[in-house]
Amino acid sequence: MDGASGPLLKTEIPGPASRGWIDRLALRECPAITSRRARRAAALGVADDDPIVWDEALGANVQDVDGNVFVDLTAGFGVASVGHRNPAVVAAAQAQLSRLPHAMGDAFPDPQRVRLLEALAERTGLDHGILGSSGSDAVEAALKTARLASGRDGVLAFEGGYHGLSYGALAASHYKHHDFRTPFLGQLGDHVRWAPFGGEIPALDGVGAVLVEPIQGRGGVRSPPAGWLQKLRLACDQAGAALIFDEIYTGFGRTGVMFAHQREGVRPDLLCVGKSLAGGFPISACMGSRAVMEAWGASKGEALHTQTFLGNPVGAAMALAALKFIDDERLVERSATLGAWLKDRLSALGRVRGEGLMLGLEAPDPLALSRALLQRGYIILPAGLRGEVLAFTPPLVITEGQLDGVVTQLQTLLGRS
Repeated sequence: MDGASGPLLKTEIPGPASRGWIDRLALRECPAITSRRARRAAALGVADDDPIVWDEALGANVQDVDGNVFVDLTAGFGVASVGHRNPAVVAAAQAQLSRLPHAMGDAFPDPQRVRLLEALAERTGLDHGILGSSGSDAVEAALKTARLASGRDGVLAFEGGYHGLSYGALAASHYKHHDFRTPFLGQLGDHVRWAPFGGEIPALDGVGAVLVEPIQGRGGVRSPPAGWLQKLRLACDQAGAALIFDEIYTGFGRTGVMFAHQREGVRPDLLCVGKSLAGGFPISACMGSRAVMEAWGASKGEALHTQTFLGNPVGAAMALAALKFIDDERLVERSATLGAWLKDRLSALGRVRGEGLMLGLEAPDPLALSRALLQRGYIILPAGLRGEVLAFTPPLVITEGQLDGVVTQLQTLLGRS
């Protein structure tokens, strides 16, 4: 496995070692977690469908505990944009671990945290930031900031949007809301309302925050019409609401530009980033304009918003290495070029959504296709409100040969070879 190789399968998929680990996991993990879903389904008398268990990864390759090598078309939910186990990111982590694994959040910072905030300000054009550990953390920080800046509780979000599963983010998430939101409705409040993604923008009476993904990820790789983000900006300006772009999935070159909103030339008040930020470590950020962030005021001794692992030194060091790698290897441009090539190839198989290396192929039964592709050595997931697309979000370092391999398999599976 060199990170750029095709599949190499040695056992049935999943193999016996993977099944053994899932048996053990099923005894200890919460039954709602995805990797146990298959065993619960089997107990109900439906087909068994255990996942593979990952053991090692490099570049765009993943090796499971049975020694099978796969090509990863997901980048691990979009995290491994610079490639799995990127050497520069690993070296940064090792160096920082040998020096200072942990500082003290808002109380006693470290230089890496300062450097990361400076790097993010430079890339986003937004002056201030709040670091966190997950995408949901960034969304929570953005919603709090908007509330303080606007003085209004209301949030406008969009149908098909997904922003995380912590309560603030969950309240604003519409994707599969019957599954994710319904059990907790009594604790989510009624301050959020939704509008059609890319559709008419409603009046923003009482709204302090407008939260949107410039391109929806889990919602099906959906892009709004040209000019729609500009209309959102205008509506927010007129109403005094904060415009929040959730670029946790789309950021750092995923769509062929550094940030997806830059295609429209629209500047947000708040920007949420995460996933690929550190190349494999849980760190995120909510970046904001000076005017909006100053609504927090100065600390009075107790930080109004913080956490134990705020700006973790290891995560910050890894993020700095990942950002440098993106720049040095011109991964933004690579995403645009390789994405255009892949989009052209996939267009012969069906309608294709998205930009750069964030693409969705509309196809019959994408879930069945993803299972069939796993059997052939390709890791890929369905997406969309109805699971109607096959989502391509590979590492930005993936090779044309690796992508050509999955296209060839799809041609066979769809009867287009």
